[in-house]
Amino acid sequence: QVQVVESGGGLVQPGGSLRLSCAASGSIASTHRMGWYRQAPGKEREFLAAITSRGINNYADSVKGRFTIARENAQNTVYLQMNSLKPEDTAVYYCNAQITNMFSVRPVDYWGRGTQVTVSS
Repeated sequence: QVQVVESGGGLVQPGGSLRLSCAASGSIASTHRMGWYRQAPGKEREFLAAITSRGINNYADSVKGRFTIARENAQNTVYLQMNSLKPEDTAVYYCNAQITNMFSVRPVDYWGRGTQVTVSS
């Protein structure tokens, strides 16, 4: 059994910062690519950032220069540092992790339940 849990969301003023965390736990042999997505009310889920186990990252244009993704492989944890937040960043933020366990033949996608980020004055 694998669990993926996000934390760190909340209410922040425009221009402020938040740091989101995502921890994968359970029957994990290896955590591969991990990433962050978000979904605003009435909109579809969008990709934000991802990072491989070797530290290769990828960002959506909407967050380049403002958000930074990092990971601690030994802890199966990924972070999203969000700076210069805008009201348009308001959404539920989801963590995605590609994980293999001892019985996996290939990585499987796991999703957290999301954490709410609200940017408002």
